[in-house]
Amino acid sequence: MALRPRRALVTGGSTGIGRAVAESLARDGCDVGIVFVGDRSDADPVVAAIEDCGQRAWSRVVDVSDAGQAKSAVDDCAAELGGLDILVNNAGIVRDQVIWKMTDEQWGDVINVDLTGVFNMSRAAAPIMRAAGHGSIVNISSINGLRGKFGQTNYSAAKAGVIGFTKALAKELARSTVTVNAVAPGMIRTAILDDLSPEALEKATSEILIGRIGTPEDIAGAVSFLCSDQARFVTGEVLRVDGGQYI
Repeated sequence: MALRPRRALVTGGSTGIGRAVAESLARDGCDVGIVFVGDRSDADPVVAAIEDCGQRAWSRVVDVSDAGQAKSAVDDCAAELGGLDILVNNAGIVRDQVIWKMTDEQWGDVINVDLTGVFNMSRAAAPIMRAAGHGSIVNISSINGLRGKFGQTNYSAAKAGVIGFTKALAKELARSTVTVNAVAPGMIRTAILDDLSPEALEKATSEILIGRIGTPEDIAGAVSFLCSDQARFVTGEVLRVDGGQYI
């Protein structure tokens, strides 16, 4: 999906969905910055892949739940790349537990990263996009934010919050020609699946009409579309990419 030359920032961009999104945007002609937590060795191949596409790359370790770190990352990435036209809020964690056993930390960690992190990054990026008079923000939610999931009250609440946040922000930024949309993945083959038992994995896969678990590239394609000129009249939407799992 060809994009105009643009500058993008992807959170959680060193692995899984974030990595696929960053590399897809680079192939579409974007300079791409990524923020991540964890090992720099995961981020270096993504930076190399972006540069192999002939695009500029920027990267930094950032805790998106920290407002100061988020703002500094957005400002510095925009300064390095010469602007910021696309923000993909992908960073997320899971801390699954039934509610009668869930700790304050398990609740707070997920809400702080998966929801507050989206707020922190978007709040920092909004003035830049408003001043430019254009932009695209894509927030990665989940079908579990639409339907809920046993053992995931924290995650389902955070991802449902992302959907409400997306719709409200779309209204706030529309006059600046900034689109705001969400992608709601179903089960995607990432490291999170490593913690599932074979029985749980088989049960979840049986829900998917297409008959297979999704890939990070499936999500990246949807994100690239929402960031492209073909989607310039799409805002406030939630695009489910789940192989029919939600139905």
